[in-house]
Amino acid sequence: MKLYLIRHGQTDWNVAGRIQGSHDSELNENGISQAEALGAKLLDSGLKFSKIYSSTQKRAFKTAEIISGITKKPLEAVKGLEEISLGAWEGLTWEEVIQKYSAEYKRWRQDLRYTKAPEGESYQEMLERVLAALRRIIETNSEDAAVVTHGAVIMCLRCYITNTPFEKMREFQAKNTSVLEISSELLG
Repeated sequence: MKLYLIRHGQTDWNVAGRIQGSHDSELNENGISQAEALGAKLLDSGLKFSKIYSSTQKRAFKTAEIISGITKKPLEAVKGLEEISLGAWEGLTWEEVIQKYSAEYKRWRQDLRYTKAPEGESYQEMLERVLAALRRIIETNSEDAAVVTHGAVIMCLRCYITNTPFEKMREFQAKNTSVLEISSELLG
C-alpha cells in the first residue's frame, strides 16, 4: 500500500513566517488556489488512491476537502495527524522565539527529537501519535490513500523512515501542497 503525504495549502501565517503548530489557521486565497491546482493535477495524473485522510486542523482539512471535491474520492478526518504543538512559541516568528526564549530554544535545537517547546510537545511525541494514526489508516484500508497533513509531520516522518537525525529535518522541508509517496511497509 502506498500513502501519498500531502502538505496543506498556504496560510497567512506561512506567508508571515509565523509558527502555526496547533493553532488552527485557515487557508488563504493562494492556499485555496494551490489545493484546487493539486486536485486537478492529481485527477489528470491518473494517480490511484481510494480515499483521502486528513488532519482535523482547518488548513489541512480544507485542502483535503477541495481535493476530494475535484477527485471525487471520499474524505475522512483522522485525529492524530495534526501538526506538532509548539506551545508558547506559536504565533511568533523564529527570530522572536530566539529573542524571547533563547535558553529554551538552544536546548530544543540540541535535541529536537525529545525536547519540548514550553507548553508544547516533542517531535518524538508527535511522531508516536502520527504513526499510530497512519497505522490505523493502513489497518482499515488496503488500497493506496492520500493523507493531507503538515510540514513538520512530513519532515519528522522522513527522518524516521530514513533514520536521519532530527536535527537535519530541514533537509526534508515540504512546500505547500507538495506530495510525497511512501510505502506503508516503511512505517513498521
